[in-house]
Amino acid sequence: MTLAPEAKQTILDSIRDIPDFPKPGIVFKDITTLLANPKAFQTLMDHLEARYRERGLDYIAGIDARGFIFGAALADRLGIGFVPVRKKGKLPYTTVAEKYSLEYGFDEVEVHIDAFGENGQCNGKPAEVLLVDDLIATGGTAEAAANLINKVGANCVEACFVMELMFLKGREKFEMPVYSVLQID
Repeated sequence: MTLAPEAKQTILDSIRDIPDFPKPGIVFKDITTLLANPKAFQTLMDHLEARYRERGLDYIAGIDARGFIFGAALADRLGIGFVPVRKKGKLPYTTVAEKYSLEYGFDEVEVHIDAFGENGQCNGKPAEVLLVDDLIATGGTAEAAANLINKVGANCVEACFVMELMFLKGREKFEMPVYSVLQID
């Protein structure tokens, strides 16, 4: 399902560019203005709901922290569970972790070991999980999150992003389908 050009423009126009943040040369895509714009946010969420309504998903997994916003709202609309994929040390129960590379070093994301049911099973089969975040750049964090979902026995069926920075080619890290609402060159 594709988004009508007018709807895409409504969402795009609601995202503010912040030059030189967090460091010189970076143009930060600020989604707080999208969240504050009820028409744009509803347009986005209506589109995502329509795209995923009939997919037979069991869970939405949202990446810390902006993926929580879009992922939880979508899970509520679909009537399914939401699972936070958090940075290391933020979850209170037994976790499983996945490391990923940064420009200088490594970081880790975690989920609870039983986040998608015992051994990742839902109704006797691997839980069908959609991974959601606001932005895909190089794809390292999202790739680690998808690997983590599969590591606990669930099935990450697709990764969904509000925006994709096409020039960084982050989607190339995925073997599963990747969907982005907005593509930024």
